[in-house]
Amino acid sequence: MATPEASRPLDFIRQIVADDLNAGRYHRIMTRFPPEPNGYLHIGHAKSICLNFGLAQEYPGLCNLRFDDTNPIKEEQEYVDSIKADVRWLGFDWQERLYFASDYFDQMYDYAVHLIKTGKAFICSLSAEEIRAYRGTLTEPGRESPYRDRSVQENLDLFERMRAGEFSDGAHVLRAKIDMASGNINMRDPVLYRIFHASHHRTGDKWCLYPMYDYAHPISDALEGITHSLCTLEFEDHRPLYDWTLDHLPVPYRPYQYEFARLNLAYTVLSKRRLIKLVQEGRVSGWDDPRLPTISGLRRRGYPPEAIRKFCDLIGVGKRENLVDMALLEYCVREELNVSAPRVLAVLRPLKVVLVNYPEDQTEDLEAVNNPEDPSAGTRLVPFSRELYIEQDDFMEKPPKKFFRLAPGREVRLRYAYFIKCEEVVKNDTGEIVELRCTYDPETKGGYAPDGRKVKATLHWVSAPHSRPAEVRLYDRLFTEPEPGAATGNFLDDLNPNSLETLTACRVEPSLAAARPMARFQFERLGYFAADPDSTPENLIFNRTVTLKDPWAKLQQGGQK
Repeated sequence: MATPEASRPLDFIRQIVADDLNAGRYHRIMTRFPPEPNGYLHIGHAKSICLNFGLAQEYPGLCNLRFDDTNPIKEEQEYVDSIKADVRWLGFDWQERLYFASDYFDQMYDYAVHLIKTGKAFICSLSAEEIRAYRGTLTEPGRESPYRDRSVQENLDLFERMRAGEFSDGAHVLRAKIDMASGNINMRDPVLYRIFHASHHRTGDKWCLYPMYDYAHPISDALEGITHSLCTLEFEDHRPLYDWTLDHLPVPYRPYQYEFARLNLAYTVLSKRRLIKLVQEGRVSGWDDPRLPTISGLRRRGYPPEAIRKFCDLIGVGKRENLVDMALLEYCVREELNVSAPRVLAVLRPLKVVLVNYPEDQTEDLEAVNNPEDPSAGTRLVPFSRELYIEQDDFMEKPPKKFFRLAPGREVRLRYAYFIKCEEVVKNDTGEIVELRCTYDPETKGGYAPDGRKVKATLHWVSAPHSRPAEVRLYDRLFTEPEPGAATGNFLDDLNPNSLETLTACRVEPSLAAARPMARFQFERLGYFAADPDSTPENLIFNRTVTLKDPWAKLQQGGQK
């Protein structure tokens, strides 16, 4: 039997799987990732994807991708396509095992007829409001529907007429006949079918009668031979209904449900309702806005799939809810990009530097390391000339004591190039610094002085005539508080007004003109960036994936928000 690495302690789900296999209950496991196609996946779904597909890889098993498409009003093919793309991007393959709950609508209907015939289900003609009123509360039992004792024949007749489209939406529902006094409200004669005169994205207008999720899910699991049906903790109270459904139907296989804690991530929201609100109200640019925790947003921001998988592995699988710090996800991103992202030179807020003693008509190519963490990445040539750009923040006319970068009369090193010394500051009519006139030491090529003198700072730069213009979008956390809305009750109150800063006058080394959309880089000394999908050689656009270090940690240590 294949098992996870021996050094890795088993979480409770993996322990269950290992025990089942060791006891011979199954010769292989079958899991499934069962999204509803009514929205885009987010980082919380990634945890479930990694768990379900990961188990199938670690043990002898398979994992299905199944869409629980039981609500035609909210579901669209767009969501199906995006979910498939997200799962593949994360590195998982369902092979030929792509299923839909709608594949089983005929069998689900036949099973519903079976429940009616065995006296376990009835047609209820109460309105939705009346059903809620009859259901009772956590402290008071519910009341039985006045339609609960309809005859089997009457129920069968009404159910067939519901399927035929004879009744309007809400006129009748099919309910399980369980126990209106149950301490679990989900067991108080739950609705199994409702009428929707709506076209389904796969079955068209074949059906106007659609199963509820809690009814369709266990049946789908059973028909696919799922061994371990893994759900998040909010479904724990639904497990008795899952078991009841399977125990009262002649299904070909008996799956079992297990619940684990969902992911709660600080400084963002993972509620589908809240994400939809952000998108529909234009608080973000769309489902793939790089500030969102959607997988498509993380992908556009430049997060590598390896980092997300590592993050899901680090947070583990448990039974208790907790809030995971965004810093852990960003740490995983930095760790992955540090070894995989090529280094390039870029200047976000350019300040012109003229080397007055460098020949005007001279250009030279300097060798630059592509990735110091990966010797096989090799080197590249970057052009150097008389006119350069450096960062505005790398110069101060009157520097404080601990400022070691460029200042009047001070010498610094240019990355891969020479020592330069600031000789003159040029200002415009308003007193703004627009140019530095510097000298360079030709004996310091490569960044070292033959006489052994030292400098305290190394600056990045680009050649002014050779660099390319670029737009750079600096993304930060979407919310200013770890639990948005916790204090005020409205999560929108905690939106970060500085979550996006767009810089349009940036300059990047010429090699980036060939950057493919979604290619990832480290802009030296600045952070990790990815080429936006809309980026072209004529209109370069880069998104900041993550800074080189966690700036929020310093703010928190200083007692600030």
